Amino acid sequence: MKLTKLEMETYEFIRRHGDVMTVNIPPRMRGAVPSLKNKGLVEVYKDYTTPWSTKKMKFVRVKGDPDTQQQ
Repeated sequence: MKLTKLEMETYEFIRRHGDVMTVNIPPRMRGAVPSLKNKGLVEVYKDYTTPWSTKKMKFVRVKGDPDTQQQ
């Protein structure tokens, strides 16, 4: 599986930062998140930001390693 330069930068950004809110990802990199999700490298989930919050926010985290998931 080949990753574009932007997809690789986005994957490395998410891997370095752990669980990242989607609003904290730089705007240019946000467009690569759906393709990384379709390739099975990241997962998008909703969670509360604080225990007393009534609203859930979207988070992204690394699901797999691009080197080990080559097909």
